[in-house]
Amino acid sequence: MVWRATVLTLFPEMFPGPLGISLAGRALASGVWALDSRDIRASATDRHRSVDDTPAGGGPGMVLRADVLAAAIDATILPQDVPRLVMSPRGRPLTQARVAELAAGPGPLIVCGRFEGIDQRVIDARGLEEVSIGDYVLSGGEIAAMTLIDACVRLLPGVMGKLCSGTDESFSDGLLEYPQYTRPQSFEDRPIPEILLSGDHARVARWRQAAAETLTQERRPDLWAARPKPSESARKRKPPKNTTDG
Repeated sequence: MVWRATVLTLFPEMFPGPLGISLAGRALASGVWALDSRDIRASATDRHRSVDDTPAGGGPGMVLRADVLAAAIDATILPQDVPRLVMSPRGRPLTQARVAELAAGPGPLIVCGRFEGIDQRVIDARGLEEVSIGDYVLSGGEIAAMTLIDACVRLLPGVMGKLCSGTDESFSDGLLEYPQYTRPQSFEDRPIPEILLSGDHARVARWRQAAAETLTQERRPDLWAARPKPSESARKRKPPKNTTDG
């Protein structure tokens, strides 16, 4: 089954956008994955194709109506196991682990909000999972949806050139990625670390691990604190040092 992203939006013309170029674009053109962007406004029932109304209780802006959005969701016939997401700054932060789960599935339905938000009743009634890509607010959910889709598509089999490209990078093991270098060997009196040119793969691996740990501690102490610590039982299983009787 082809991995498929189905997007409900007021601006379907925004897609595929950046998803139509580079790795994701080539994979889309070759049928590795599929994209279906649908216009929420097509489910409006009045002659003005209204999709929003003023917030209950007052306040600025407009709110996407529950009945219109529910109709748009219901008109999208998808398998039962398809995750139903809505991009929202108040949602749970998107993680690499969640991306991997979504990439391993059939592909999500993604609702893109606009205006001041979406009527909470449709979020509850249709079981939408709120997902955030960061602690900031965008004009709508479309760019956030593209971010999520791109993160998933690059993990699909055959999209990246080397399998290790998707596993040996930031967040794959709870760490930020180590620094990368390439030619020229010296740039503005800044040489490539000598150990990376040694040809000793074991030493290179240790250097990269140490660099990743240092960067994570400095830049993302939250990630460092969340890493699993060696259990007491694991420490007890370590073989004792060799000793000799005097």
